[in-house]
Amino acid sequence: MEEARRVLARLERIESLDRANADPAELLEELRGLLEDAEAWVRVEGGGDADEAVIRLREALAQDAVPA
Repeated sequence: MEEARRVLARLERIESLDRANADPAELLEELRGLLEDAEAWVRVEGGGDADEAVIRLREALAQDAVPA
């Protein structure tokens, strides 16, 4: 359950940064963190839809133009 809370908190931070027109690199850093949190959640909870969401997020982040 803690993993799910981390994902939700991360999503709230991302939304807040987006509303504040944050620097794209800052948003990207949070998105990478979201991927890590989501992967941890999937390891604990598992499931087809969750696995697919993590795969799609990983693929989207792999296409970014800002280096890690």
